[in-house]
Amino acid sequence: MAEQERIALFIDGANLYATAKALNFDIDYKRLLREFQSKGRLIRAFYYTALVEDQEYSAIRPLIDWLDYNGYSVVTKPTKEFVDSTGRRKVKGNMDIELAVDAMEMAEHLDHIVLFSGDGDFRSLVEAIQRKGVRVSVVSTVTTQPPMVADELRRQADEFVDIVNLVPRIGRDPAERVERMQRFQDRRPTSAATPVFDDQG
Repeated sequence: MAEQERIALFIDGANLYATAKALNFDIDYKRLLREFQSKGRLIRAFYYTALVEDQEYSAIRPLIDWLDYNGYSVVTKPTKEFVDSTGRRKVKGNMDIELAVDAMEMAEHLDHIVLFSGDGDFRSLVEAIQRKGVRVSVVSTVTTQPPMVADELRRQADEFVDIVNLVPRIGRDPAERVERMQRFQDRRPTSAATPVFDDQG
């Protein structure tokens, strides 16, 4: 990457979380920001996630607040709750449109967009951004079974970065994970029902 290349990160929160979980590591978001600040001029780092509005304690809320105060532009919307045909309560929250609109609006001010998602629905977005003369890197992984990245998205990207190769630079110290889990268990209300997330559009 060129020294003064204008870069923006677009992070599909649910997708990145699922990828990190599948690879069994925690992302250190401060280190992630530093990693890309070192590669050029980081204009903006967007983080997209849907939130369960009426839950007393949401595990993601502390992360959202932290990101908001530490250099990320957080974009959220409330999830929609529904009951599927088997009677299971499901929560639906898809941020694809919000991410796509922001990426298209920002494209003219950027040289390089880094998309943290493996969702094949983004292939046409990547193509449209490339037509504007902007390079697009996709960050996901092919090391899981099945791969977390859709083949068509990987092929469309100018560069595919397997997140496994970034783990040493953006991963959290495993000892810290144990400590954080302990703090989470201490704060967690005992009666909270855990919703089943369905991220399909």
